[in-house]
Amino acid sequence: MNSHIPTPEGAPSITEQDIAEFLLRTPSFFERHAELLATVQLTHPLGQRAVSLQERQAEMLRDKIKGLEFKIIEMIRNGQENVAIADRLHRWTKRLMQTSRAADLPEVLLHELRHHFMIPLAGLRLWDVAPAFADAEFAQAVSADVKSFANSLSQPYCGVNSGFEAARWLSGQEGAPATGAAASIALIPLMPAEEGRKSFGLLVLGSPDPTRYTAEMGTEFLQRVGDIASAALGRLLALPASTAADEGRGG
Repeated sequence: MNSHIPTPEGAPSITEQDIAEFLLRTPSFFERHAELLATVQLTHPLGQRAVSLQERQAEMLRDKIKGLEFKIIEMIRNGQENVAIADRLHRWTKRLMQTSRAADLPEVLLHELRHHFMIPLAGLRLWDVAPAFADAEFAQAVSADVKSFANSLSQPYCGVNSGFEAARWLSGQEGAPATGAAASIALIPLMPAEEGRKSFGLLVLGSPDPTRYTAEMGTEFLQRVGDIASAALGRLLALPASTAADEGRGG
């Protein structure tokens, strides 16, 4: 609002904007009239009492400092959370690397994933595994739709569990089945390192909390989990014919 300041009759009209612009253009005004600063009275924001300009400025500065303190605390908290997540990811990866028997990898991967990241439900299925693992639970048959869905994912899917086939693979920390217990779900495709090859499995995470995995959440962390899981579980796959032939010639 640009209020007009009363002036003597016949004098040019002056607005509050004119005064504000004058003060901005003339910073030395208050140096020449320092006594004005001491007499200016403002209404306190939390009450009706009047305060001096200096006191009001001090109050504004304290509010600004408090806001900066909150931002710093939030930055520190986020930094601590990121360090904690990186530490858990490190311990999980290390545990996978220490697993010498390839057949034990799926169970170790799921158990440690639930433990380190407090994931209530987890499960996985692999296809195109080596004949030695064909009868394992993690290699049980899945539908062509599941394989097609896994191949279509360029990043993990997060959202409401709308009856996905993969939800039937979920189990809790003690290995108990958890069909129907997951309100939200994350589906992570397992991909070979070679470019152009199709997915060889699907890792599924679930939670009774419908807000744990949502379509709006970032998937960078889940992508890293998928990359590490893919690298570890690749030991269970049947070798492509060309690779097997190369290794035979090398032997």
